[in-house]
Amino acid sequence: MKPYPKYKNSNIPWLGDVPEHWEVNPGLSLFRENKNKNIGLIEKQVLSLSYGKIVIKPQEKLHGLVPESFESYQIVEPGDIIIRSTDLQNDKVSLRTGLVKNKGIITSAYICLCSYLTSNYKFISWLLHGLDLMKVFYGLGSGLRQNLSWRDFKRLLLPVPPLPEQQQIARYLDWKTAKINKFIRNKKKLVGLLKEQKQAIINDAVTGRIDVATGKPYPEYKPSGIDWLGDIPKDWNCTNLSKYVEIKDGTHDTPPYINKTKNSFPLITSKFFYNGFIDFDKAPHISLEWHELIYSRSNTQSGDILMSMIGGNIGSCIYVDTSRMFSIKNVALFKTSNSKKLNGYYLLHLLKSSIVTIQIANNQTGGGQPFIGLGNIRKLFCTFPNLSTQKQIVSYIEKETFLIDQTIEKAKKEIELIQEYRTRLISNAVTGQIDVRDIAVPDFEEVEAEPEEEIEENEEELIEESEE
Repeated sequence: MKPYPKYKNSNIPWLGDVPEHWEVNPGLSLFRENKNKNIGLIEKQVLSLSYGKIVIKPQEKLHGLVPESFESYQIVEPGDIIIRSTDLQNDKVSLRTGLVKNKGIITSAYICLCSYLTSNYKFISWLLHGLDLMKVFYGLGSGLRQNLSWRDFKRLLLPVPPLPEQQQIARYLDWKTAKINKFIRNKKKLVGLLKEQKQAIINDAVTGRIDVATGKPYPEYKPSGIDWLGDIPKDWNCTNLSKYVEIKDGTHDTPPYINKTKNSFPLITSKFFYNGFIDFDKAPHISLEWHELIYSRSNTQSGDILMSMIGGNIGSCIYVDTSRMFSIKNVALFKTSNSKKLNGYYLLHLLKSSIVTIQIANNQTGGGQPFIGLGNIRKLFCTFPNLSTQKQIVSYIEKETFLIDQTIEKAKKEIELIQEYRTRLISNAVTGQIDVRDIAVPDFEEVEAEPEEEIEENEEELIEESEE
């Protein structure tokens, strides 16, 4: 992509040079704040900011909210732009802007901006989304939790091209990101199919459908005692998980977060399970006192297994391969490091198999925030061959899924690279680093970006914050 012919200094540190004919104006020249409270419960369709999109919130996710709560919500219209302006200090990952496409109501803890011109709201949306991707918002805000307000946005200096150019940039980005989103969607579909293939291999191995030593069914089977599981090999056991391994949990509270110091410790939730490892770099830290309190009931060690107990990735699990000290929250701990009857990697595959995932789905509680308690985890029925066979099964699964895992990782890397390209493309277009004026944009079908992992919102907390 070519740059503009001439540039000038914007005098904005995060922006640098802008095209010579662009203006640099405060936000209040482009948009105004919209504060239209839902007095009298005029609107009932509840919206939510999810992964950079404004979506209609399903009824089952309106937990903890009652109709009276919605009177404090604000009414938003298609073309409005929502900013999640709270808690910048603790969450520097999530996307914070979204374009409204459906009329409805959304928490008043968010800032709602609307364009003065109906012809340029898409450019403004792309501009603010670009700033969001560039993490410009984290240089703004005030207070203990670094919250943003309308004052921050109305004074924020922004690059402003002429109106026809704004429209061209918006249409160009609509087109290019639709192509990118389609590519990502196809790659994710491939990953899903490969994971299904891997899942079938794991299921056959841990349920005894195949003898991994011979590649054929076992010579003799017996009833497992569970209708949906069927028969298992004659010398296997099918019993509660707690009879083979000690199972604990950590805290379900949220300790105060502190800066990373010598006497601080990571607090790990399933949000920090990444590609089979724990992402300590992104985890918040807690004090020694809190760590000792949590660690006294969940002394996680290398060789143990961790499993998420709550949220959209309930059941997600990892093998702990580090001796680093840390605490856990909303996570179950399986003490395979000191079990003499259960191989840690066998349990890892077992927890990922349909044997366990079916039981978790049947025993979880809660609507929008599913949860499985420690008691139900201890009662999970699982299949247990002897320790020697467990190790053979682990080796078989690793061998049979090696190429599948490689292909999955390659696809994930391609997704990651194209996502990085999309971020650069958006940022460069809205800041004038590339010139798209002469590019012919064909007719195209819009394709939404698919969700990526983010911190889940607590609507009740947001309501309280908005009323303070």
